Amino acid sequence: MSFKPNSSSPAPLPVNSQGGGVPSPGPAAQPLPRPLFNDYGPPSLGYLSAGGGPQQPPQSKYAELLAVIEELGRDIRPTYAGSKSATERLKRGEHSIMHARALVRECLAETERSARS
Repeated sequence: MSFKPNSSSPAPLPVNSQGGGVPSPGPAAQPLPRPLFNDYGPPSLGYLSAGGGPQQPPQSKYAELLAVIEELGRDIRPTYAGSKSATERLKRGEHSIMHARALVRECLAETERSARS
């Protein structure tokens, strides 16, 4: 199987009315809201600080779950590199996989309760 590049060229951007030749975004090019999730890493929550400073408590079980997932993500990469301490933190830490599993169950129950009401 061989790679075949896409031969179509991108659509040109509209040129601004001053004639300067600098492309300007069209009226439909509004800034998009920042997505909660992305495909390039763990979600970043506003109450988690990288410097280890003061943290706000999560507002819901779902927010708490996202925080646990983010903390777990910080130990995953060193584990792949062979870090034994990161492996132990994953097994026994406050933000363990077992804690995340329990939070997932609680989030599902919370979602079912809110769907019924």
